[in-house]
Amino acid sequence: MTALMKSIRSGHPGSLFAAFLYFDISFMVWVLLGPLAVYISKEMALTATQKGLLVALPLLSGALLRVPAGILTDRIGPKKAGIIGMLLTIIPLLWGWRFAEGLADVAAVGLLLGVAGASFAVALPLASRWYPPEHQGIAMGIAGAGNSGTVIAALLAPRLAEAVGWQGVLGLAALPILLTLVLFTWIAQDSPHQPPPKPLADYLTVLQERDIWSFNALYSITFGGFVGLASFLVIFFVDQYHLARVTAGTLTAVCVFAGSFFRPVGGYLADRFGGVAVLSLLYGLAAGCLFGVGSLPPLIPATALLWLGMMGLGMGNGAVFQLVPLRYRHEIGVVTGIVGAAGGIGGFFLPTALGALKDLTGSYGTGFVVFGLVAASALVALQLLYRLNWRRSWLAPSRESVTLVSAPSLQVPAGRVQMEVVFGG
Repeated sequence: MTALMKSIRSGHPGSLFAAFLYFDISFMVWVLLGPLAVYISKEMALTATQKGLLVALPLLSGALLRVPAGILTDRIGPKKAGIIGMLLTIIPLLWGWRFAEGLADVAAVGLLLGVAGASFAVALPLASRWYPPEHQGIAMGIAGAGNSGTVIAALLAPRLAEAVGWQGVLGLAALPILLTLVLFTWIAQDSPHQPPPKPLADYLTVLQERDIWSFNALYSITFGGFVGLASFLVIFFVDQYHLARVTAGTLTAVCVFAGSFFRPVGGYLADRFGGVAVLSLLYGLAAGCLFGVGSLPPLIPATALLWLGMMGLGMGNGAVFQLVPLRYRHEIGVVTGIVGAAGGIGGFFLPTALGALKDLTGSYGTGFVVFGLVAASALVALQLLYRLNWRRSWLAPSRESVTLVSAPSLQVPAGRVQMEVVFGG
């Protein structure tokens, strides 16, 4: 605990909390259609494919908006960008509350809720720029733990929908956004290390680098898997195990809690032992659990496997973003937006595929097995990346420092070296 507090105090605790709170409440709103989908689908008689697509739309638009949000963060600072984001998030909530009736209206609301998902590209740079490299994992992990907003959505949305209807839940969600806006404006501060604005074209030059696409692929699986399952599990529990909607929401919250709570743990372990080593173990864990769920076991074992799998994916999110700032220290805003966008796109494809494969094969198990194969493939790809490229360029295991393109003097904890050698090559 002492080491944790020392890590937190090495930067700006107020801004770290503001980043977490903003991301947490925004994330809650971003995935709100997931637990509400069972109510919307009953009212509108949706197929499994339509349900999957409905809950995936906010994930897609949030992914696409993360890139401009990251650029905006680099140009005007994360505090102003966060305030703008929360003001815009209120619009689809009010629209859904007062005017959404048909499927087209709900789909439009879902697309606009992507503004809340773009908060990722604002919250993480707000936290990251205040902290030295040796504490990036824990800082990014705490800020990123705002994905625990999915727990709030899964727990409260079905219960509130029973009382006020799904439209009423959207209206009520505007209240915590307003409260967060006030607190964020009060306590968040931009770091003095905010980089000067660059020409817009310069922000996208990182797309020409191979490493950015590697991070995109890795994060599309960890974060895409986490947020995709968080949005879809209520549907899965209701359709596969015929649970009551509130009960399905509770079990989803239990599983999502594991991924949210353990994300900072993933960042901490990556700081201590190295991102490649930790991430490799977590891909293996996630793949094994997904294969188990794909066999469609009874409810209790399925829930346990989903809990462990979500824990692995959540920790994997923290491990990926321990590596990202080491490679792209000065471009962290736009890189966070780009990598975060890839994660959101992964989240879009997962529930869409789970729903489509259910309609195509008659079983949800097929989709989980396919996702397990994807996670296993990521483990192999990560090892190849490390052995063939990273350890020879910017992530050297033979010494206690990490050679960076933009900041060659940054230091890494000594404990990382041993694990990178054992698991990385």
